[in-house]
Amino acid sequence: MEAWLAASAWWLAHAGAALLCVAGVLISLAGISGSWLVCGAGFLLMAVRPDAAPGWWVNSAFVGVSIVMELYDFLAGKWGVTRRGGSAAASWAALFGGIAGIFAGGLIPIPLVGSLIGMMLGSFLCAYAVEMRRLRHDAQAAHIARGAVWARLQVMVVKTVVALGMTGYLWYAVWTL
Repeated sequence: MEAWLAASAWWLAHAGAALLCVAGVLISLAGISGSWLVCGAGFLLMAVRPDAAPGWWVNSAFVGVSIVMELYDFLAGKWGVTRRGGSAAASWAALFGGIAGIFAGGLIPIPLVGSLIGMMLGSFLCAYAVEMRRLRHDAQAAHIARGAVWARLQVMVVKTVVALGMTGYLWYAVWTL
C-alpha cells in the first residue's frame, strides 16, 4: 500500500508540474509572466523526485531568468513610450492600463484573445490619455500610444518564448540528465 501511495504521489507531482508549465505558457500568451509558474514546477519536481532533478542549478537559473523577464517587461514598456517622445507617466499608465486590460479583456468570451485585445486597448488608451493631456496634440499622443502597444506585444512574444524554452529545458533536465 505504501509503494502505491508513493507512486501515486510521484505521478501526481509530475502531472501538477506539467499543468504548471502549460499554465505558464498560456498566461505568457496573455502578457503575464509565466516563467514563475515554470520555476514552481521545477521546485515541485525537485521536492518529489528521489534524484532531486532538475536540481538547484537549473532552478536557480530559472529564478534568474524570471527576474530578468520582470526587468525586461518594465524596461521594454518604458522604452516603447519614451522612444517615441512620450513621458515616464505615459509608460507607467501604459503598464497599468495593459494589466487592467488583461483582466477586463477576460470578459470577452474568447480565451486569450479577449485578454490580448484588452491588454492592447488598455495600454493604448491609458498612454494616449496621459500624452493627450500633456501634449494636447492628437496625432502625437496616438503615435506614442502605438509605441506602448508595440512594446506590450513584443514583451508578450518574448515572455512566451522564454516560458516555452524553460518548459522544454525543465523536462529535458528531468528525463535525460
